[in-house]
Amino acid sequence: MDTLAGLLPGGYVDNCGEVQREIELRPLTGREEELLATSRPRESASLVTVLLSRCIQRLGAIRPVSEALVRNLLVADRQYLLLKLREATFGEQIRANVFCPWPECGQRVTINFSVKDIPIRESEDKGPVYMMTLSPEIAGVFGADERQITFRLPNGEDQESISPLLAENEALALARLFGRCIQRIGRLTNIDEEAVISQLSPAARLEIEQQMERIAPKVELTMDINCHECGRVFVAPFDLHRFFFGEMRTSGDLLYREVHYLAYHYHWSEREILEMTRDKRRRYIDVLADEIERLNNAV
Repeated sequence: MDTLAGLLPGGYVDNCGEVQREIELRPLTGREEELLATSRPRESASLVTVLLSRCIQRLGAIRPVSEALVRNLLVADRQYLLLKLREATFGEQIRANVFCPWPECGQRVTINFSVKDIPIRESEDKGPVYMMTLSPEIAGVFGADERQITFRLPNGEDQESISPLLAENEALALARLFGRCIQRIGRLTNIDEEAVISQLSPAARLEIEQQMERIAPKVELTMDINCHECGRVFVAPFDLHRFFFGEMRTSGDLLYREVHYLAYHYHWSEREILEMTRDKRRRYIDVLADEIERLNNAV
């Protein structure tokens, strides 16, 4: 099975303090498609963890790559890996549809781009821990020591923790995220969402968030789009999780029909068929369809 290599824009700091960035991953197989077919949308963060741990063959010198390790990868690294997984499975070209946001238009706009066209920003400081001092106008009368913040960047485990809360209370979800990532506020080290809300003003939280964005690696998932109907240009976010799962998801019924079709004609086991990539599975189906048509025409 062909694999794809790449370099994480952030990287995983191992137990020896070494930054592991080089990755090798394989395409999805029927096993992962079966998992996607039976998953629920609210499970997207945990599903990313499972899929990546199955498909990453190597991270630097680390193999196998566990779910626990994937949970500790930075958010941008997980986004990058999803893009590479999509490329490994379907190729680098992406075709998607968005709708013009102008009320008098609202037309569907088709966009075509390459995975390689998406800007990737590598982080310079690999951390894993960072320090900053809140500006005096934000922190008020507090001294420099009390204004000092120690934090790490959000990772997959944080995404899994806050994802159930996001749809219900986005502000509380962000406070929980800060409670997980901020390790020290001045002398205070016992940080949770209550401490974040009581100790940090909204302006202070915004300043910390902006600093996190400045130092974190980034996968740029917004793009300028020209509406061919009304001629306006608008900025649209590319919802990577929704697109990835929507494109990759095969209904369980269709997947099992394909398994039955190949098993019936080739007498392969379910395990053998589900271990194939979608591309290879459907190539065999096309060969079978052509052969059956040839035999029918010869009668």
